Amino acid sequence: MWPLRRKVRIETERLTLRLPAHADFLAWTDLRRASADFLQPWEPTWAEDHLSRRAFTNRVYWAARAARTGTALPLFLIRRHDGMLLGAITLDHIRRGPAQAGTLGYWIGQPFARQGYMREALQAVVHYAFTALDLSRLEAACLPENAASRGVLEKSGFKYEGVAQAYLQINGRWRNHVLYANLRNDRRGRTEVG
Repeated sequence: MWPLRRKVRIETERLTLRLPAHADFLAWTDLRRASADFLQPWEPTWAEDHLSRRAFTNRVYWAARAARTGTALPLFLIRRHDGMLLGAITLDHIRRGPAQAGTLGYWIGQPFARQGYMREALQAVVHYAFTALDLSRLEAACLPENAASRGVLEKSGFKYEGVAQAYLQINGRWRNHVLYANLRNDRRGRTEVG
């Protein structure tokens, strides 16, 4: 089934997870702009053209190509009852062969934070990755002080594995990140969180 032969659509109780489409431009731009102060402390510095139609068009083409080739699965979180875009989750850096692993990244618009949407999306993508994609290990990283992100990972079955020094440039600075992983057949008990 992988690389994709058809479009991915994951349904949860409240969400539809699907690839971004050109028609999402205004909703995406409005949500990112309205949530900028909320998101930017946790993300790489936005390019000057981050919110431009051209940048979004490139994002849509990249998402389709990445899904088609099996290197990533970038999904938008769409609220089922009203079609509202809430955020995004990407299963990226998919590695096959002996690794069978991928890396998760995600964001949610400020108006929709702390309502369980990201946990719902994360659990659905984990299930999809372990069953439909036959991955064995999913990794995620976040800033140590990002309590909300750490909480959603821990509540979704991810376990703390350590700290990566100068892992990513966030908001213009190289920052340490705490590392988490979720294993398809995880026999580890609870791990100490740093």
